Amino acid sequence: MKLIGFLIVVAALTFVSVHFLVGRLPGDLVIDRGGVVLYAPVTTVMIVSLLLGLALWLFGRIRRD
Repeated sequence: MKLIGFLIVVAALTFVSVHFLVGRLPGDLVIDRGGVVLYAPVTTVMIVSLLLGLALWLFGRIRRD
């Protein structure tokens, strides 16, 4: 149950950062065909992943010492 809550929080934070903080970065894919818009934030997801990995790595290092 805790894992599901964690995933929901991560998804919500990613959604908020993409729409309000970061916006569209170079490398984010936007396909607009008729009434359908597909937005794939490739670059944004990579940056969020790197930052989250760095934060978890630092947390692990601090907790271990």
